[in-house]
Amino acid sequence: MKIILDENIENAREAFGTLGETFLYHGRQITREVLLDADALVVRSITHVNRELLEGTRVKFVGTATIGTDHIDQAWLEEIGTGFTSAKGCNSDAVAEYVFTTMFRAAVVKGISLAGKTIGIVGCGNIGSRVERIGKAFGFEVVLSDPPRERAEGSAGFSPLDEVLGCDVVTFHTPLNRGGADNTFHLLNAEKMKLLKPGAIVINASRGEVIDNKAFIRAIDEKGITAIMDVWEGEPRFMPEMLERSFIASPHVAGYSLEGKINGTTMVYDALCDFLGMEKKWRPHFPPVEEGTVTFRDEGGFEKTLERIFTSVYEPGNDTELMREASYLNDPERGARFDELRKYYPLRREFNNYTIKGDISAPLIKAGLEALRFRF
Repeated sequence: MKIILDENIENAREAFGTLGETFLYHGRQITREVLLDADALVVRSITHVNRELLEGTRVKFVGTATIGTDHIDQAWLEEIGTGFTSAKGCNSDAVAEYVFTTMFRAAVVKGISLAGKTIGIVGCGNIGSRVERIGKAFGFEVVLSDPPRERAEGSAGFSPLDEVLGCDVVTFHTPLNRGGADNTFHLLNAEKMKLLKPGAIVINASRGEVIDNKAFIRAIDEKGITAIMDVWEGEPRFMPEMLERSFIASPHVAGYSLEGKINGTTMVYDALCDFLGMEKKWRPHFPPVEEGTVTFRDEGGFEKTLERIFTSVYEPGNDTELMREASYLNDPERGARFDELRKYYPLRREFNNYTIKGDISAPLIKAGLEALRFRF
């Protein structure tokens, strides 16, 4: 059995090598010619899997080690009887940690008090629902927009998008849908940006095309928006003008924890084993964290205290610095550098590997840290 794999999938050879012969390629170099005699294909979000890629090959199973599936023509795969799976929810905790780390960093640097603030969540699936739960634990008022869930569950608990966009913090966690009743392409467009509150924090950790980046540049300038951007329109060739105006910038790595990556591999591996009727011989291994203790100190405020805890585990400033360096390159080099930053991203572990030492007297702080899965 021949399995073609994206070379940046964690533990790809170790896992899928138990099922057959493995061949690793850069995700942008997986072509129809590569797949002609392949039996299975496992990709990430940068490889578009459609008729053009697969027609005439013998591929019978496609997996993506990602939450998002906008790069997969699922209807066509179903039509031709090709098995498919995604890694839904694999890195949800990592993305939620990114959201709160960057939000609290913005609050500290910009002198924003988060007390009594509202968080608007656009898209409440695996990630958005985690952000909701954590936000409520910290005492924030959370406002949700998710039309598919609202249709399925009823209107209770959901609000119109226009209301969500008026929150103090707005964070996007939608899939990318181009057209249809639930279109999310340029969901935040020039007209909708008029609804953003001046000085709001806007976070995009979904897909770059969910926000019209050109229009967003103008909105940032006009409204003093604090933009936290993990995803970019036109990836990997992001707009330097957008990066220049972003308070925090990262190369589509909000979910790039070791746990998130290995979870993605495990989900696709298990699905392929089931598809083939083969034994699951490979099991994931998570090495222990060497320095897994974070000392709690009251830094003189809700925002500063939590920002120090979060950034002792994950420092978003490092990502921003590397992205700013890349922005000075010319267009093709900038795109190549974006891919390199993702490929060689440093090890990042999730919060549940860390133990908080010290007395925490504030109930909301304790509840929020527990919701983020810190140990005590």
